[in-house]
Amino acid sequence: MINVAVSGAAGRLGQTTCVAVEGADDMALVGRADPLLQTALADVLGDADVVVDFSTPDSALSNARTCLEAGVHCVMGTTGADFSSLEGVGEANLFVAPNFAISAVLMMKFAAEAASHMPECEIVELHHAGKLDAPSGTAKRTAELIEAAGGNVHEPIHSVRLPGLVAHQEVIFGGQGQTLTIRQDSVDLESFMPGVLLAVRRVGALERSPVVGLEELL
Repeated sequence: MINVAVSGAAGRLGQTTCVAVEGADDMALVGRADPLLQTALADVLGDADVVVDFSTPDSALSNARTCLEAGVHCVMGTTGADFSSLEGVGEANLFVAPNFAISAVLMMKFAAEAASHMPECEIVELHHAGKLDAPSGTAKRTAELIEAAGGNVHEPIHSVRLPGLVAHQEVIFGGQGQTLTIRQDSVDLESFMPGVLLAVRRVGALERSPVVGLEELL
């Protein structure tokens, strides 16, 4: 049984994660940390094997460090921070996913493949009005993968924030007399949960830390 605590547990993704963990046969929810719940992260680390963090960009880096220094593995879903400075910190592992949806991972993979044939492209990401960081972590990661494959991502990355959206992204490639659009849509927060649970199950066995990207676990 994997004992799991959730940081940012009062938020939309945090609440959805708590439900998913409670529904998993091999996991137990042992703590919920959130300022709205008046519970600090440090208060839930004692019983946890893994912390899943869906907090805020300004607290994500310190939260990850707190987990690692306490010997608790961390699955980080909060984007907007650079976690490279945590290499070698503590004895536990850090896994960071810009996006936990399997379809989003495939979108990024297909975009990187297309870039070697149609290098010129633009990225448009669309999220709910409450998303704090722009461009999204998914868009930044997509740009990194495209550029590593020899593509040219035109700046700026376009960020749309509107009510009614959840998480969406399209990459538009342009070539002589043709375009190619690769689009991914998450229409429900539950789309992220299979990836979250996979990361919880695998983070303890990682051979290096931090590891970025759900594609590293598939």
